[in-house]
Amino acid sequence: MSDVAEHPPEVGTPDQPRRSRRRLVVGLAAAVVVAAVGSGVAIVATVGAGDRGDDTAQTFRGATDEVSRGDLESSTSTSGTLRFADARTIQSGRGGVVTGLPTPGAVVTFGGELYAVDNVPVFLLRGGMPAWRDFESGMDKGPDVQQLEESLRDLGFFTKPPDQEFSWFTTDAIQRWQKANGLAVTGRLPLGSVLFSGGDLRIGTVKAKVGDQTGQGGELFATTATTRIVDATLKLANQQLAVVGAKVGLNLPGGTRTTGTFSSVGTPTEKPGAGEQKETVIPVVVTLDDPAAAGSLQEASVTVSVPSARREDVLSVPVGALLAISPDEFGVEVVQADGTTRKVAVKTGLFAGGRVEVSGDGLEAGQRVVVPKR
Repeated sequence: MSDVAEHPPEVGTPDQPRRSRRRLVVGLAAAVVVAAVGSGVAIVATVGAGDRGDDTAQTFRGATDEVSRGDLESSTSTSGTLRFADARTIQSGRGGVVTGLPTPGAVVTFGGELYAVDNVPVFLLRGGMPAWRDFESGMDKGPDVQQLEESLRDLGFFTKPPDQEFSWFTTDAIQRWQKANGLAVTGRLPLGSVLFSGGDLRIGTVKAKVGDQTGQGGELFATTATTRIVDATLKLANQQLAVVGAKVGLNLPGGTRTTGTFSSVGTPTEKPGAGEQKETVIPVVVTLDDPAAAGSLQEASVTVSVPSARREDVLSVPVGALLAISPDEFGVEVVQADGTTRKVAVKTGLFAGGRVEVSGDGLEAGQRVVVPKR
């Protein structure tokens, strides 16, 4: 994935006929870019034949566009991949014969059954710490005990404030939970009885089959979270744009446009570049502000637009409206109320989205300026 820089259209010289205006737009890109990067170039309007010849007093009937006032924002674009978050492979918590497996595409929710070994189901509980020991009376205190009690509380079986001690109340809650799920009522949970996850699990590829003999740690199936994210990278030169919480634009397949937020920013890493060279990039993760915007997409290529500069409450015109008065002088041609035109010297600012920030004497929002015919 690579950044795609946004370049303004180019401008030509002033001493050619009107029908050559589009060629003029191609002639002075370098000068325009220099003007945009710097503080702006003051333009001096020229008077005379110019590109209008003897028609300056006639009513103009060509293509025009509006001088508008508003915010102007430039951006850097990079490609990304939309996918479900938190991909992982579920391994069996104990050895035996696989007697139950989920269906690909299914979503297992909190408290639901994930799979079964030797006809004993394994249930999904909430928490970020994996189970690593048996839960039983007399066990040492620990955060895993509190995590279990929190899940049992949320399921309606633990009635005391959760803590790190496995007490009689914990045993009682486990027994009531076991009875409700048709399990042997023992008051203890051997390792592998439950699986902790931070959220619901979406089932991916199922690797095992019912009837397979599995050992502890045997791979059963793949899962992801139910939320979708976008993975992307930024060039090292644009690392100042990679800020957690920053808003970005997202272009999805089918022309859908939505927004997202940088949820994580990684450390610089190398990836293959042109030829045998390697490129240093900044990995970023984007969460969708409106998850529904992704529709039924499971995985897709998207374009991420990262704002790089912003100007508020400024006048702007289409870049094609710029006239080259000299190799380093620019202006626009304003259509007046009587249909005639006049050139106005302008100072250029930010280029973004096919428009350019301009300022000049007598230039106002709502005026019409001459643009190339399409």
